[in-house]
Amino acid sequence: MTDPLAPSAPSGAGEPAAPASRRALLTAALAVAGTVAATALPGGSGTARAATATAVPTTSASPPVPSAGGGAAGGGLVDNRFWTSYSDWCGGSRAGTRAVAGDRPGLVIASAAGRVDRTDPHTGARTTWEYASWTSPEHTSAVPATEVIASWNADTPAGTWLAVELQGRYGDGTRTPWYVMAHWAAGEGDIARTSVDGQKDGRSTVWTDTLAVDDASTGLRLAAYRLRLTLHRRPGSGLTPTVWRAGAMASDIPDRFTVPASTPGTGRELAVPRYSQHLHDGRYPEYGGGGEAWCSPTSSQMVLEFWGRRPTAKDLAWVDPAYNDPQVCHAARRTFDHAYDGCGNWPFNTAYAATYRDVNAVVTRLRSLAELEDLVRAGIPVITSQSFLKEELTGAGYGTAGHLMTVVGLTSTGDIVANDPASPSNPAVRRVYKRLEWENIWLRTKRYDANGAVKGGSGGIAYVFWPQNATAAQRRVLTGLGIR
Repeated sequence: MTDPLAPSAPSGAGEPAAPASRRALLTAALAVAGTVAATALPGGSGTARAATATAVPTTSASPPVPSAGGGAAGGGLVDNRFWTSYSDWCGGSRAGTRAVAGDRPGLVIASAAGRVDRTDPHTGARTTWEYASWTSPEHTSAVPATEVIASWNADTPAGTWLAVELQGRYGDGTRTPWYVMAHWAAGEGDIARTSVDGQKDGRSTVWTDTLAVDDASTGLRLAAYRLRLTLHRRPGSGLTPTVWRAGAMASDIPDRFTVPASTPGTGRELAVPRYSQHLHDGRYPEYGGGGEAWCSPTSSQMVLEFWGRRPTAKDLAWVDPAYNDPQVCHAARRTFDHAYDGCGNWPFNTAYAATYRDVNAVVTRLRSLAELEDLVRAGIPVITSQSFLKEELTGAGYGTAGHLMTVVGLTSTGDIVANDPASPSNPAVRRVYKRLEWENIWLRTKRYDANGAVKGGSGGIAYVFWPQNATAAQRRVLTGLGIR
């Protein structure tokens, strides 16, 4: 049969010029792989290329970053939309799926809509799967966007997996192909968890986990999008994935080398566990080799344990018993993206977090440091992405093309208290960084590298994890960001 997941054929011109490496933005000192194995979608094939970049918006027409936090998702720059409720799952269009009610409503397979033979592009295994699908209603973003990043929270028992696709609508009414954002499973053994390289239509491109307009200076924007979830299981098994949350963050962040300084609020520090990624240098090269490659899963594991969630002894039985902090190795394995060849896929980290009991997790952008402060004061630590030269962040002791750390507090004078995994030991992970320096390296979209070349910045990217039984204050802050 025709593969329901294969992206449409590209309709545009050649390869767009890519900004700074997506891998470099996430894994500090690791270079983009020069070549990667061919990637084949089930029922089709395509040539893979190395993961390259999250496109940096090039418009200067957007409003400046606000210096006050809060506000609805449509307040400028960033729009969040997530489908989570029973009525959400009853909406859209379904082919073999159904909504289930309860404290955490979800989407499951009711009956198979069809079968597909899939050859795994990374293992070569050929397997037949039953599938059913759900397509969201089209969401018109409050922010005509240069970038869209999908997130999902799901359970995939052994013998099941999930495909996540996204289709955008441009401001002129035309549409992108259905782009594959992930072939994802919580564990291993059924598929190799992966993003999909080589997807573009001449106007937009998927860079690992981000759908980006190729040239924002033309004024082209993604005005709307919809998601398609395809749930898979082994034929006749009666198993099903369960999806509790799916949606995306759409944004249009202006070009900026600097951002306006914000006024600090009251301080607070959260007791988040501290783990160093460098204690794992050289471990498990099949999952990125530890050290500089593991900043993202190390940060994710710290925040999960803050919320009282961690892998079981059975989960950790595969880790060498001589290794300390085996849960960090486990997080790296469960966030590893085989196409990207690393653990820095943003939504793979949030999806990993949400495999734990009653944890919600999304990738978003925050518009200001004040919004981050609101989260921390409500008791929610925030994982952030940033890049900087050594001299741009006093006390870091290193420079990086891209790094994840966890903001756990603010001092009484407004400086940033961060659990920075790029530290030589667990006790050394707690750092205090100067507010203005840290604010700038996190929120800017452009920077200069050591050679004076212009490179990209993350523009306020953040992972937010929170429990299903969040407090009223936590829910108010999340709702104010458009995260429900």
